Amino acid sequence: MIHFNWGQLFLGDEAHLFSALIAFIVVILFVVFGRLALKSTMEPAKTPSFKALIELFTSFIIGLSDSVIGPPGRKMVPIFGAIFLIIWLQNLFTLIPGFSAATDNLNSTFAFGVCAFGLYNFYGIKHHKWAYIRQFLGPIWAIAPFFLFLEIISHIMRPISLGLRLYGNMTGDHAILSTFVDLVPIVVPVIFYFLGLFVCTMQAFVFTMLTMIYFSMAISEDH
Repeated sequence: MIHFNWGQLFLGDEAHLFSALIAFIVVILFVVFGRLALKSTMEPAKTPSFKALIELFTSFIIGLSDSVIGPPGRKMVPIFGAIFLIIWLQNLFTLIPGFSAATDNLNSTFAFGVCAFGLYNFYGIKHHKWAYIRQFLGPIWAIAPFFLFLEIISHIMRPISLGLRLYGNMTGDHAILSTFVDLVPIVVPVIFYFLGLFVCTMQAFVFTMLTMIYFSMAISEDH
């Protein structure tokens, strides 16, 4: 069955970039209005509100970062929060008829993985300076080339695994949902929409968690 896609009206074959653009705009607005809400008063929100949502999300990311990295991770919390939001919003587009998500496209998921790769290496170099490069050579200089080869392969595989994991899970979830919507368009798909929402959230969580682990390894003092 051929499915209509709004993104094709504007970007043709690159329809998935339409949802990516919307997600980035939403994240930017979320950050801007979130900062304004937090600055409006220093008192914690006591009733359900946008400010309460911001505080809840921020506390969640901080708690996750503290459990994986510890206090040094507090400086990277905005990065982790942005990664989670962007991946999560992109995933949600797989549940909306008429849209295709960037996480349904292998090029996009690899791009997310490469961004995470670049960021954790940047912070690793920033934290350790040139000592960060020395960790690639291992503890014994005689076999440093061998360790260098292994470390390079290991680091190259990280963005690849991040991209493949995200792409595979979201493509599979989208395919299952589309199949049941086509077969039984009433009532039954509701179950799979809730399952899809869970998968979308878990994949954003897993991607963010793995990124935090890579950051933790990059800035660790145990080198």
